[in-house]
Amino acid sequence: MEKETTDSSEEIELYEDNFETTDSIDVPELLIDQIIGQEHAVEVVKKAASQRRHVMMIGSPGTGKSLLSKAMAELLPKEELQDILAYPNPEDNNNPKIRSVPAGKGREIVMAHKLEAQKKAQSRNMLMMILVFGIIIYSFYVGQLLWGIIAAIMILLLTRQFMPKEEMMIPKLIVSNYQKEHAPFLDATGTHAGALLGDVRHDPFQSGGLETPAHDRVESGDIHKSHKGVLFIDEINTLSLESQQSLLTALQEKEYPITGQSERSSGALVKTEPVPCDFIMVAAGNLDAMEKMHPALRSRIKGYGYELFMRESMEDNPENRKTLVRFVAQEVMRDGHIPPFDQTAVDEVIREAQRRAGRKGHLTLKLRDLGGLVRVAGDIAHSEEAPVVTAKHVLAAKKMARSIEQQLADSYLERKNDYQLFKKMGSAVGRVNGLAVMGGDSGIVLPIMAGVAPSLSNSEGKVIATGMLKDIAKEAVQNVSAVIKNVTGKDISNHDIHIQFIGTYEGVEGDSASISIATAVISALENIPIDQSVAMTGSLSVRGDVLPIGGATYKIEAAARAGIKKVIIPKSNEDDVLIEDAYKDKIEIVPVTNIVEVIEHSLVGPDKERILEKLKSLSSLKTGTEMPEVVPV
Repeated sequence: MEKETTDSSEEIELYEDNFETTDSIDVPELLIDQIIGQEHAVEVVKKAASQRRHVMMIGSPGTGKSLLSKAMAELLPKEELQDILAYPNPEDNNNPKIRSVPAGKGREIVMAHKLEAQKKAQSRNMLMMILVFGIIIYSFYVGQLLWGIIAAIMILLLTRQFMPKEEMMIPKLIVSNYQKEHAPFLDATGTHAGALLGDVRHDPFQSGGLETPAHDRVESGDIHKSHKGVLFIDEINTLSLESQQSLLTALQEKEYPITGQSERSSGALVKTEPVPCDFIMVAAGNLDAMEKMHPALRSRIKGYGYELFMRESMEDNPENRKTLVRFVAQEVMRDGHIPPFDQTAVDEVIREAQRRAGRKGHLTLKLRDLGGLVRVAGDIAHSEEAPVVTAKHVLAAKKMARSIEQQLADSYLERKNDYQLFKKMGSAVGRVNGLAVMGGDSGIVLPIMAGVAPSLSNSEGKVIATGMLKDIAKEAVQNVSAVIKNVTGKDISNHDIHIQFIGTYEGVEGDSASISIATAVISALENIPIDQSVAMTGSLSVRGDVLPIGGATYKIEAAARAGIKKVIIPKSNEDDVLIEDAYKDKIEIVPVTNIVEVIEHSLVGPDKERILEKLKSLSSLKTGTEMPEVVPV
């Protein structure tokens, strides 16, 4: 049974309005209106912006966390923006004073001080020149010209050393919002402590009239530059605990003094008055970001803001397809160097969005990767000097814009073919072609072998699996051993079962190879060969039910590229399959619900019926049993 995919002519009918190119699609001006598929997040961000609440966004990369943060900055009022100046402190040079003024005024104040200092310096220099020339002229008339020149030089040196320098009193503009159209947005992802919290530059000349005044060495941090704006920190768990603690202090006090971050620098002696940093923080990351995040910092966000989980897919309906049309138009407009897309090209992009969702009736919301496909297709069309991007260019882009994992998977496949690590013809006992996914979007063929030997232990046999298995994969192997006992009825306590994952140099994780392991072990136990033109993927319950897995489409395409003729998948994943047209006639897709059906479609030889009858009689499974629909996570 082969999974049929939606025809492109049917896809066009799902749009409310047809269009010639994406140039005719209206693109909203505000970023918040350009967000696709994250309606709940948009609503929360609007509330957070109006009430100045902090937000934590958790989700996969490319789902729009940074774009939402930029959109939040656009919603903040620019009238509240301020400039921040650092002034010298006559009482304590190492404690510069801080002053806040309305946006744009800071530049005017600095310019006014510079003009005043310039005038004072000109007046002083003019007076000194008159004095020096007077001394030289007088010494010339009295016949002591040499002593006059020496006296003039001494006066110049002493004046430079002891006279106050007007430029040292000029304030430094450490935060400027001059002519800003929106509230500031600062991406502080991966910044070190000095860039985040501010720093004081080291001064190698600390005496002799060559030193730089302390206030002039002060450098503001991202927390200060984002004052009255948005501070965005992705992968917040990568910040050190000390930086997170300081960030928490800044959130609570809305001001944070700037001091030197290096203990060995002369800047460590300098500490300014508290500098305003009333920002909205958007902390982002993957699910593991919460584990290493400072608990007090997360509590602060949770108690005074919102927590958001970013959706990875949206329902596949006409309205959402229409938003993807607008997404393509937005990407073309942002790039500015690629031709517009026609309707056939957009249809192909939407089809790819269906494939990448990996879930029936859904479209992916990992739009950064999808935008990469749009740009590559546009580059191909631009290189051909085509006026518009068509479906042909998008299909070519899919081949050109392969991920590193896909290129690596193709390399593995080529190497395994060269060294015959897997077979695609004939039959073999205890050998099965499993399927796996690399990087989320690249399928590979995973050969698995099983062997049964008398146990070396008198107490019980063991299940020994090799191939750099990780935790979930190890548990899957243990579950399979339970299935073998339940469905075969054999006493395997006096046997050791060896399971080998061939060529898994990067390790194996997940339980999608469960039915492959079970088939290989049953084949080895009963000495019945497996059809090598069959590949399979699926999780397995301890009762023998075949459960859904992820990446079904990519696994099937990998099997087709390898020359496999038939692939067994869970019945629950049947509607998830959206393989490319090039693979449709190359492979047969067989959905199954239990291990009995797996054995029926994979084992060959005269003893096949015997083991099938045995399995059916020993288990409560019946071929064709309907499984409840389960949505894979």
